[in-house]
Amino acid sequence: MHTFLCNFGSLWAPGWSSLAGSPRLRAHLNWGPPVDWYESVFEVIDLRSFSNLWYWIGLAVLWSSVSHWVLGIPHDAILRARRNSPETALDDLHDLARVNVNRILYIYEVSGAWLALIGSAVVTTLSITAFVYNVEFAQAVFFMAVPMMLLGALSTRTAKVIKTRGLHGDELIRTLMRHRFLTQFIGVVSIFLTATYGMWVNLYTGPFGGF
Repeated sequence: MHTFLCNFGSLWAPGWSSLAGSPRLRAHLNWGPPVDWYESVFEVIDLRSFSNLWYWIGLAVLWSSVSHWVLGIPHDAILRARRNSPETALDDLHDLARVNVNRILYIYEVSGAWLALIGSAVVTTLSITAFVYNVEFAQAVFFMAVPMMLLGALSTRTAKVIKTRGLHGDELIRTLMRHRFLTQFIGVVSIFLTATYGMWVNLYTGPFGGF
């Protein structure tokens, strides 16, 4: 910065170079050591995910949202249809199930192979980056992405069952509730494994990256 000011000022103001280089001006401007932008940015943005509160909040919100939306159907709509209150609640559930099941199966038929290929590549990359190169951010993403892929496969299977069997009424409600139970089971296991591994990482490396 000092060299730039001297060169720039010499073009517009005579004697600026000598003025900018004077000890009095340097003392007045209080030139400090050069700023390490890389170090400054990563002091603010901490990529050590398992010691970051926002990661655990995001994990809880993720599984809470996934458990509430069963194949894209809100859980309260299923409860209203099971109580049949109001009387149109069951018809609304049938409409929601038909729309979301057709949407899921359409995505599966059109781009299912590409999604499986890209998902496999992403999981492989995350696995190598996380557990071979020991990148904590990749480890945190791995514990979120892999259960979501399992849940996507489960959702596709449930949608196929509803479509092929033509489920409606109590059978449809039981199938959706069973899917929600399996989703919650996957979520509990995933959160337990993530918390266990995260605690081990924090105990091993310390909260600031060392013992």
